[in-house]
Amino acid sequence: MKNRHRQAFTLIELLVVIAIIGVLVGMLLPAVQQVREAARRTECSNKMRQLTLACHNYESALKSYPPGEGVYVDPVSGISTITVSTHAFLLPYVEQNNLFDAIDFKASWNNANNDGAEAQQVSTFLCPSNIDQLPSTLGGRNNYYTNSGIQVLYSGIPDPNPGDVNYGMPPSDGIFFRNSKVKVRDVIDGTSNTAMFSERITGDGSMGVSSPKSDTYQPGTYPATPDEALAMANAMDVTDLSIQGYSNVGAPWIRGYHSTTRYWHINTPNGRSAMFPPNRIMTTASSYHPGGVQMSTVDGSVRYVPQTIDLQVWRNLGCRNDGNVTNAEF
Repeated sequence: MKNRHRQAFTLIELLVVIAIIGVLVGMLLPAVQQVREAARRTECSNKMRQLTLACHNYESALKSYPPGEGVYVDPVSGISTITVSTHAFLLPYVEQNNLFDAIDFKASWNNANNDGAEAQQVSTFLCPSNIDQLPSTLGGRNNYYTNSGIQVLYSGIPDPNPGDVNYGMPPSDGIFFRNSKVKVRDVIDGTSNTAMFSERITGDGSMGVSSPKSDTYQPGTYPATPDEALAMANAMDVTDLSIQGYSNVGAPWIRGYHSTTRYWHINTPNGRSAMFPPNRIMTTASSYHPGGVQMSTVDGSVRYVPQTIDLQVWRNLGCRNDGNVTNAEF
């Protein structure tokens, strides 16, 4: 009986098999990544819907939505203190009662009384697609920002002093601003046509690095209108590190601030953000979801908004009471 020898793979055959496997893996990985991103987007949508529902539960209990920034007025001295963010007020409505009880709502966010709460991370405030580069010492992160409208006035409240530079400026037309107490009935344009929350990615944590999608720049100009603010932001040289304004974007969530908890509908999603002190701002929605951001409307629905959305449509969504209702699909 003849010996039968099994012939081994040749080197060429082995290389062909490896190449085929490589091609199959290359085809499979993008599909896997797409599935994972779809799952992250679903989780993100659920968190944003939970926060929007929390706002409605707050409104049902206290007859208005929570403020964009709290203000405590001492009954004796009459001195006002800017306290904490919308997110702090919402804690009991996202099953964080113990953390809520740990906050001193009569003190500023960085008062020693609030150090413990500031350090805590609330998972509901984090988008699963976010990439965090911030120093751990900054405290709990946040990706879900409240809609402050399309007007450039940061506080949302024009100064009553005729000698002040912000005297006569248009007030906020969003849902959240300093000491705001907006009610459902104040959303004249309709709850399905007005934004409540959108996303913003956390910053790079370094004033020595320019990250146009996350950084807040300070160009040294002073716009009076949304169009002026947008034009000035787009004219900036973002490679010029001298105009870095704020890089610790997204932390801590307890602070009510333009780069931690509030955004504006002045620029389309994933565009530039800029600060124009004193008291003028344009913080822009952004995310790591491909090509756009998630946005919740006051009625509780959550939609994906492409960064290519028409600017006027985006601004209409940011304003609660201008009469420019949009039913556009995006």
